[in-house]
Amino acid sequence: MKASIVDPIGLDVPIQKVYPSFTERYFQQKYSIDVDGKTSEDHCVLVHSNRICIVTLAPTHPVIASRKTISKVNFQVADKTNRLQNTVQGKRKHGAQTLNPMSILCMLECEDGTTYTVRSCVFGKLIEINENLVENPQLLFDKPDSDGYIAIVLPNLSTNEKFKTNLLLKEDYLKEVEKRTTVNEIKP
Repeated sequence: MKASIVDPIGLDVPIQKVYPSFTERYFQQKYSIDVDGKTSEDHCVLVHSNRICIVTLAPTHPVIASRKTISKVNFQVADKTNRLQNTVQGKRKHGAQTLNPMSILCMLECEDGTTYTVRSCVFGKLIEINENLVENPQLLFDKPDSDGYIAIVLPNLSTNEKFKTNLLLKEDYLKEVEKRTTVNEIKP
């Protein structure tokens, strides 16, 4: 029996389509684990095919995992270096601050007195800092892959492939997190 155009189409079954987000579709998630030698202080670098990188916190970072209350996002990383004063002009990104993987992007100061340093994880030029985090640090939790990013970095062409090999793919990152969890369960 053929269905007619006016017959109902079984709307009693909900349609459960999950569409990937913009960053899931166009960016490859790479991870830097135990940044600066500090256990679980993991960072995520979203890498686009045009080399642009978005730096954010990984889900296992203590600030995200423990949902710590951030009292201040401090972009004054040295006496003479304020990431908010980064000015970029033109196609060659003149005036952009130069970064290496250990360059500090900001410090996250929490209400419990702890401070976390967020590093670049990438060689390149600082294209943009997320100024919205100054007024609304909650974006780090609510929208880490979009409005809650920390910085946008354009990697150097000469070191582009090298930095990518130093970062873990999502699958490898999840394996490392699993190992870390297993080791913590074994410890008395």
